[in-house]
Amino acid sequence: MEPFLLVEREGAVLTATINRPALRNAITAKPDMEAFVAFIDSVTADDTVRAVVLTGAGSAFCAGGNVKDMANREGMFAGEPYDQRNGYRRGIQKVAQALYELEVPVVAAVNGPAIGAGLDLACMCDIRIASETALFAESFVKLGLIPGDGGAWFLPRLIGLPRATVMSLTGDPIDAATALAYGLVHEVVPGDRLLETARAMAQRIAANPGHATRLAKRLLREAQDMKLAPLLELSAAYQALAHHTPEHQEAVAAFVEKRPPRFNGG
Repeated sequence: MEPFLLVEREGAVLTATINRPALRNAITAKPDMEAFVAFIDSVTADDTVRAVVLTGAGSAFCAGGNVKDMANREGMFAGEPYDQRNGYRRGIQKVAQALYELEVPVVAAVNGPAIGAGLDLACMCDIRIASETALFAESFVKLGLIPGDGGAWFLPRLIGLPRATVMSLTGDPIDAATALAYGLVHEVVPGDRLLETARAMAQRIAANPGHATRLAKRLLREAQDMKLAPLLELSAAYQALAHHTPEHQEAVAAFVEKRPPRFNGG
């Protein structure tokens, strides 16, 4: 079987493509979710990677869980309630935790429908750029379910509780233009320009020192749940680390000398 993720590299940017087009890139099978987590771990361990683009093969970004598996009680949907609880905890929730903890910035290139867990997967990324044909739905209630992957935490933080409530309780989809108006996506572009635009954004990020973008992303993550005083303490500690990097010293020298910086490391 083809790998679940196809990974390409251009400089300091990786493009990871979910590679199950026949299943509309559903993310349900345990080996596929393990492959996703393993990929994230490999990015964390590689200081030369400064940004990631995540997209889907074919016409969909990610259709969420495989409904046929639900109907047949197979895979993560098999067994008794306790088994299914562990299926979520050891499966899709591992992906959510790994993506949230990843310090390397991730740009989602949403090329088509992002449904259920597919929408939540996009929400786990840092920046979302959508094609004009993209659709977004927090559609769990349509199947008598709830977001089992952390969507109730991610979505309201992006679009606000009132809009997230409507999307979660109706399950109705929104189009790319509405997603842009909600602030769910950063930009909407024609489909033939989607990867080009997402990769350009990733390259803009990757042009900066890797330690700075990783620490900045971590700070943004931690700030969501911290009061100002401890956040300032963490900011001071991170800033002290950044001040003692060769990249910071090179950036300052380049600014003073009015020339482009030349970064060698992260």
